[in-house]
Amino acid sequence: MRIEQARHVARQWVRERGADVRGFDGAFLTGSTLWAEPDAELPPTSDVDVMLIADPPVHIGKFLYEGVLLEVSSIPGIGSTHDVLSDYHLASSLHLPCVLADPSGRLGQTQRVVARDFAERPWILARCTNAMDRVRAFINGMDESASLPDQVTSWVFGTGVTTHVLLVAGLRNPTVRRRYADVRDLLTAHGRLDFHEGLLDLLGCADLGVSRIERHLAALEKAFDAAAAVRAPSYRFDSDISELARPMTVDGTRQLIDQGLHREAVFWIVATYARCLAKRQATGLSGYEDGLLELLADLGAETFVDRRRRGDRVLAALPGVWQTAMALC
Repeated sequence: MRIEQARHVARQWVRERGADVRGFDGAFLTGSTLWAEPDAELPPTSDVDVMLIADPPVHIGKFLYEGVLLEVSSIPGIGSTHDVLSDYHLASSLHLPCVLADPSGRLGQTQRVVARDFAERPWILARCTNAMDRVRAFINGMDESASLPDQVTSWVFGTGVTTHVLLVAGLRNPTVRRRYADVRDLLTAHGRLDFHEGLLDLLGCADLGVSRIERHLAALEKAFDAAAAVRAPSYRFDSDISELARPMTVDGTRQLIDQGLHREAVFWIVATYARCLAKRQATGLSGYEDGLLELLADLGAETFVDRRRRGDRVLAALPGVWQTAMALC
């Protein structure tokens, strides 16, 4: 299926189902499908992200509709154009022709202003600042009393959002699973591949070989299948750890490794492993922790003290991240 066809399916779902959500006030596309060329093929490792504007917010998750894997989330509103232009997630969508439904006309009006001003340097700096703040919030939010999956999530996302600072500066898509691969492309284009090595070092995987990472992916597959076999409706990422999501989550990670980007795959292996354990915990199940602990040990992040130390390294590296970002915009 072509990207444009997949977008049409998303629009159809919004019209036929999404508009019935309580408090519905519009919908727009987000994610890699929005950034892709319309006539490109929709990869089997991609879903189509739809954001509803609805108050109260709802999280619907991933599901198949007319042969397309949709992921539907929602927010209560988008705020002013100033708010959107300063928010790197919102602006990354709304500067493109993303609107799927706009009953009041406000969403389209905001989208046009954001598209016009998106590349102006003051707004780029505002969005880079927004990404820097997210790094600090994740790292400083690590809580020793939290569960292992929650601790790991705070550390790995705080570390991983350093890539978003740079992608935002370079007017690239601040993607999720492919963030390290995409920032590698950006830094290579600017002759700064050395800085990419520094980002991998902050994550702890700069010196990990492909065989070791393949071992960790194999352990993740077992944990993923065990977590996918149970339902946890109360867990936010229930549908992300499911048989439907396996091609994107597991096969997409293997694809990175096959492309020689094994170190760039580590972020998503860690994040997904933590989600697998969190989903199982939400149903009262344990097990499969050993594989995650082995992976964390390879990254120098096995204990809370280790993760705190690595998090402090990330915070200390932020001035250099900012300086590099400023050279990209």
